[in-house]
Amino acid sequence: MSSEVDQSAVDVASAEAPATETPAPRMALQVNIENRGNCLRHIAVTVPEIDIQEIREEVLDELRDKAQVPGFRPGRVPDALLLRRFRTEISADIKQKVLMASLEQISEEHKIEPLGEPRLNLTNLEVPDTGDFHYEFDVEVRPDFDLPDFTSMTLKRPSGQVTPEEVDNYIANMLDSRAIPHAKTGPAEPGDMVSCTITYSWSGGEIPGSTSEQLRLLKTLNFQDAVLEDFDVLMTGVQVNETRSAVVTISRQSPIVEMRGESVTVNFAVEGVFQMVAGEIDELWLQGWGCSELQEFRSRVEEQMSNQVGYQQRQALRTQLLEKITDSADWDLPEGLVRQQTDNALRREFLEMSQAGFTTQEIRARENQMRQNAIEDTKAALKQHFVLDKLATRENIEPTEDEIEQELWVMAQQNGESSRRLRARMVKSGLIENLAAQLRERKTVDWIMERVQFVDEPYTPFVRNNSESVRSAICGNMKSSLVDDAPTESE
Repeated sequence: MSSEVDQSAVDVASAEAPATETPAPRMALQVNIENRGNCLRHIAVTVPEIDIQEIREEVLDELRDKAQVPGFRPGRVPDALLLRRFRTEISADIKQKVLMASLEQISEEHKIEPLGEPRLNLTNLEVPDTGDFHYEFDVEVRPDFDLPDFTSMTLKRPSGQVTPEEVDNYIANMLDSRAIPHAKTGPAEPGDMVSCTITYSWSGGEIPGSTSEQLRLLKTLNFQDAVLEDFDVLMTGVQVNETRSAVVTISRQSPIVEMRGESVTVNFAVEGVFQMVAGEIDELWLQGWGCSELQEFRSRVEEQMSNQVGYQQRQALRTQLLEKITDSADWDLPEGLVRQQTDNALRREFLEMSQAGFTTQEIRARENQMRQNAIEDTKAALKQHFVLDKLATRENIEPTEDEIEQELWVMAQQNGESSRRLRARMVKSGLIENLAAQLRERKTVDWIMERVQFVDEPYTPFVRNNSESVRSAICGNMKSSLVDDAPTESE
């Protein structure tokens, strides 16, 4: 679940206080907390002069012990000289200690559960030589809500057995992913591949940037911020040095605000046409799957497909759970927080799809779909995270080391590498935390599944892949000239 909430999100006090024999004395802070939405707090703080003076003396004591000043032994430098020679360093150290101590005390005393660093303009903050110190900041906090009664819920659960026809479709998709292009001289036909340069224009003029792509002529072409249907029909009959054009609508979730919902013309300048020769199941392929014959291979494929049915179940349950949560709670999630979490939500989705055995092409298609609806999807993922995280905390649900090792072993088997190497790679990339969080969430969903009522329904069947993807956004090289609805920094 931490995959939805950025791992860099920390407590208001982002560093631990030095270890001491006795607890640090409490400051006589004056704190005013104003709710500005369910997840946003505006906090005004006044630190009394007497507490600042204690910290100032602590800073001077520390500096006196280590300062190297000609003519004086360490610990013997007069305060007046220290203040004169190290004024900048002393002021910065006092400010850091005052802020750290006060923020930590506020977090503890007022039960603040921050989702990230407080928005503080440190450049404009100065602790006065005399008098109280006043500062204000905004901080995004966890939403406050009551957990629903899971025993009263009824969820629809995708279920069923994989059919031989679906196994055929699945294997055909695998073979398509290994198809080899051969140049052809005639016009393109559905299923062929074209190499082309893609450019874009709209009523406002040309959109900067172009991409060179190799695209199969399939029904749907996905961009990260738009979808082109009947792409195969559009490109059928095209030849080298010809250009075909189509109009698409930019997603309402595009980060380029003024382009949301706009019609854009996409131009495909064809430079090559290729016939795709499908791959085949040979002995080397069977060996890669640890099989000696075709029937054994089909059984392995069917087992992997069953894992993907389980993936469908988990996704369906999460979606239904989120819908029920949304019905009972109105959470005001700040847009800035949502945007920060979009990439983390994608990382979790890709991890789960990889574990379930989806092909790279299928994951790429899902990536574009997610990016097209990134803002709304991430809002939903955040809400789901908060509920499942709160439930996991209440019920003390955590993955064990054995469960993590078992998951790594399964993933390693699918990727054809050792679990030790896979772990090292995931630790280096930071994905190991995502894996632990995903397992925690899965165990929490399992906890819910033991308590809710189910009605079985057919799962989404496996069909032949009929979509292609462009790994870029049409508006990717544009900059928004409008003020978006992201939260502004606190003054």
